[in-house]
Amino acid sequence: MTQPSDNPSSIRPEDLEAVAAQLGREPRGVLEIAYRAPDGQPGVVKTAPRLPDGTPFPTLYYLTDPRLTAEASRQESAGVMKEMTDRLGTDADLAAAYTAAHESYLAERNAIESLGTDFTGGGMPDRVKCLHVLIAHSLAKGPGVNPLGDESVALAARAAGGKLRGTAIPADWPGIDEADDELEQ
Repeated sequence: MTQPSDNPSSIRPEDLEAVAAQLGREPRGVLEIAYRAPDGQPGVVKTAPRLPDGTPFPTLYYLTDPRLTAEASRQESAGVMKEMTDRLGTDADLAAAYTAAHESYLAERNAIESLGTDFTGGGMPDRVKCLHVLIAHSLAKGPGVNPLGDESVALAARAAGGKLRGTAIPADWPGIDEADDELEQ
Protein backbone atom coordinates (compact mmCIF):
# COMPACT_ATOMS: atom_id res chain seq x y z
CA MET A 1 0.00 0.00 0.00
CA THR A 2 1.27 3.42 -0.87
CA GLN A 3 1.75 5.40 2.31
CA PRO A 4 -0.41 8.50 2.64
CA SER A 5 2.63 10.69 2.91
CA ASP A 6 5.82 8.82 2.19
CA ASN A 7 7.73 11.82 3.41
CA PRO A 8 5.58 14.51 5.02
CA SER A 9 7.74 17.45 4.26
CA SER A 10 8.39 20.82 5.58
CA ILE A 11 6.63 23.16 3.26
CA ARG A 12 8.56 24.09 0.16
CA PRO A 13 7.72 27.34 -1.64
CA GLU A 14 6.65 25.40 -4.75
CA ASP A 15 4.23 23.37 -2.61
CA LEU A 16 2.59 26.53 -1.32
CA GLU A 17 2.41 27.88 -4.88
CA ALA A 18 0.76 24.66 -6.08
CA VAL A 19 -1.74 24.69 -3.21
CA ALA A 20 -2.52 28.38 -3.87
CA ALA A 21 -3.19 27.54 -7.52
CA GLN A 22 -5.41 24.61 -6.48
CA LEU A 23 -7.42 26.71 -4.02
CA GLY A 24 -7.48 29.93 -6.02
CA ARG A 25 -6.20 31.80 -2.94
CA GLU A 26 -3.23 31.86 -0.63
CA PRO A 27 -3.29 28.94 1.80
CA ARG A 28 -3.26 29.76 5.50
CA GLY A 29 -1.79 27.90 8.44
CA VAL A 30 -0.25 25.09 6.40
CA LEU A 31 2.01 22.87 8.52
CA GLU A 32 2.85 20.24 5.90
CA ILE A 33 1.74 18.43 2.80
CA ALA A 34 -0.07 15.54 4.48
CA TYR A 35 -0.78 13.68 1.23
CA ARG A 36 0.80 13.96 -2.16
CA ALA A 37 -1.02 12.33 -5.09
CA PRO A 38 0.78 9.65 -7.10
CA ASP A 39 1.31 12.21 -9.88
CA GLY A 40 3.21 14.42 -7.40
CA GLN A 41 0.57 17.08 -6.81
CA PRO A 42 -0.24 18.13 -3.24
CA GLY A 43 -3.60 16.63 -2.34
CA VAL A 44 -4.09 17.32 1.37
CA VAL A 45 -2.53 19.89 3.67
CA LYS A 46 -2.26 19.61 7.42
CA THR A 47 -3.28 22.93 8.92
CA ALA A 48 -2.62 24.58 12.25
CA PRO A 49 -5.51 24.56 14.72
CA ARG A 50 -5.29 28.37 14.68
CA LEU A 51 -4.71 30.40 11.58
CA PRO A 52 -1.95 33.04 11.67
CA ASP A 53 -4.49 35.71 12.66
CA GLY A 54 -5.57 33.59 15.67
CA THR A 55 -8.85 32.35 14.17
CA PRO A 56 -9.62 28.79 15.33
CA PHE A 57 -9.47 26.33 12.44
CA PRO A 58 -10.52 22.86 13.61
CA THR A 59 -10.06 21.21 10.20
CA LEU A 60 -6.67 19.54 10.65
CA TYR A 61 -6.66 17.94 7.18
CA TYR A 62 -7.80 20.06 4.25
CA LEU A 63 -8.41 18.63 0.77
CA THR A 64 -6.75 20.78 -1.91
CA ASP A 65 -6.55 18.70 -5.11
CA PRO A 66 -9.34 19.99 -7.39
CA ARG A 67 -9.89 16.51 -8.85
CA LEU A 68 -10.60 15.18 -5.37
CA THR A 69 -12.65 18.17 -4.24
CA ALA A 70 -14.83 17.82 -7.34
CA GLU A 71 -15.34 14.12 -6.62
CA ALA A 72 -16.18 14.81 -2.96
CA SER A 73 -18.77 17.36 -4.12
CA ARG A 74 -20.17 14.86 -6.65
CA GLN A 75 -20.58 12.24 -3.93
CA GLU A 76 -22.23 14.75 -1.61
CA SER A 77 -24.68 15.75 -4.36
CA ALA A 78 -25.44 12.06 -5.01
CA GLY A 79 -26.62 11.53 -1.42
CA VAL A 80 -23.63 9.54 -0.14
CA MET A 81 -23.53 11.51 3.14
CA LYS A 82 -27.15 10.68 3.99
CA GLU A 83 -26.64 6.99 3.27
CA MET A 84 -23.49 6.93 5.41
CA THR A 85 -25.21 8.78 8.26
CA ASP A 86 -28.12 6.35 8.12
CA ARG A 87 -25.70 3.42 8.41
CA LEU A 88 -24.08 4.99 11.49
CA GLY A 89 -27.44 4.62 13.23
CA THR A 90 -27.80 0.94 12.41
CA ASP A 91 -24.25 -0.45 12.34
CA ALA A 92 -22.63 -0.40 15.78
CA ASP A 93 -19.23 -1.54 14.48
CA LEU A 94 -19.16 1.22 11.87
CA ALA A 95 -20.22 3.80 14.46
CA ALA A 96 -17.48 2.62 16.84
CA ALA A 97 -14.82 2.79 14.13
CA TYR A 98 -16.01 6.26 13.09
CA THR A 99 -15.90 7.40 16.74
CA ALA A 100 -12.34 6.06 16.99
CA ALA A 101 -11.42 8.07 13.87
CA HIS A 102 -12.90 11.19 15.51
CA GLU A 103 -10.94 10.57 18.72
CA SER A 104 -7.69 10.02 16.80
CA TYR A 105 -8.25 13.20 14.77
CA LEU A 106 -8.99 15.20 17.93
CA ALA A 107 -5.95 13.83 19.79
CA GLU A 108 -3.66 14.64 16.86
CA ARG A 109 -5.00 18.18 16.57
CA ASN A 110 -4.84 18.74 20.33
CA ALA A 111 -1.22 17.60 20.36
CA ILE A 112 -0.50 20.62 18.16
CA GLU A 113 -2.81 23.00 20.01
CA SER A 114 -6.05 22.41 21.87
CA LEU A 115 -8.95 24.55 20.78
CA GLY A 116 -10.95 23.54 23.83
CA THR A 117 -13.58 21.84 21.69
CA ASP A 118 -14.33 18.30 20.62
CA PHE A 119 -15.44 19.40 17.14
CA THR A 120 -13.29 17.73 14.50
CA GLY A 121 -15.11 18.31 11.24
CA GLY A 122 -16.84 16.20 8.70
CA GLY A 123 -19.65 15.53 11.17
CA MET A 124 -17.60 13.11 13.24
CA PRO A 125 -18.54 11.21 15.32
CA ASP A 126 -22.33 11.27 14.96
CA ARG A 127 -23.04 12.04 11.31
CA VAL A 128 -21.45 12.65 7.94
CA LYS A 129 -21.47 16.33 7.08
CA CYS A 130 -18.47 16.85 4.77
CA LEU A 131 -16.85 14.23 2.56
CA HIS A 132 -14.03 16.66 1.75
CA VAL A 133 -12.82 16.39 5.36
CA LEU A 134 -13.27 12.61 5.49
CA ILE A 135 -11.42 12.03 2.22
CA ALA A 136 -8.61 14.34 3.37
CA HIS A 137 -8.33 12.48 6.68
CA SER A 138 -8.21 9.07 5.01
CA LEU A 139 -5.66 10.09 2.40
CA ALA A 140 -3.46 11.75 5.02
CA LYS A 141 -3.54 8.80 7.43
CA GLY A 142 -3.96 5.89 5.00
CA PRO A 143 -6.65 3.23 4.95
CA GLY A 144 -7.90 1.75 8.20
CA VAL A 145 -8.22 4.93 10.29
CA ASN A 146 -11.47 6.52 9.07
CA PRO A 147 -13.89 3.93 7.67
CA LEU A 148 -16.24 6.37 5.96
CA GLY A 149 -13.37 8.42 4.57
CA ASP A 150 -11.85 5.18 3.27
CA GLU A 151 -15.15 4.28 1.66
CA SER A 152 -15.45 7.68 0.03
CA VAL A 153 -11.89 7.40 -1.35
CA ALA A 154 -12.75 3.93 -2.69
CA LEU A 155 -15.85 5.36 -4.36
CA ALA A 156 -13.70 8.12 -5.86
CA ALA A 157 -11.19 5.55 -7.12
CA ARG A 158 -14.02 3.69 -8.86
CA ALA A 159 -15.80 6.79 -10.26
CA ALA A 160 -15.52 7.88 -13.88
CA GLY A 161 -14.00 4.62 -14.96
CA GLY A 162 -11.26 4.77 -12.36
CA LYS A 163 -9.54 7.80 -13.85
CA LEU A 164 -8.43 9.07 -10.41
CA ARG A 165 -6.80 5.77 -9.39
CA GLY A 166 -3.05 6.06 -9.85
CA THR A 167 -3.18 9.81 -10.51
CA ALA A 168 -4.99 11.50 -7.60
CA ILE A 169 -5.54 8.34 -5.50
CA PRO A 170 -3.00 5.59 -4.86
CA ALA A 171 -3.33 2.77 -7.39
CA ASP A 172 -3.43 0.26 -4.55
CA TRP A 173 -6.15 1.97 -2.46
CA PRO A 174 -8.53 -0.76 -1.23
CA GLY A 175 -11.90 -1.05 -2.95
CA ILE A 176 -15.26 -0.97 -1.21
CA ASP A 177 -15.34 -4.73 -0.57
CA GLU A 178 -11.80 -4.65 0.84
CA ALA A 179 -12.65 -1.67 3.08
CA ASP A 180 -15.69 -3.57 4.38
CA ASP A 181 -13.49 -6.61 5.08
CA GLU A 182 -11.03 -4.46 7.07
CA LEU A 183 -13.86 -2.98 9.11
CA GLU A 184 -15.17 -6.47 9.98
CA GLN A 185 -11.78 -7.66 11.29
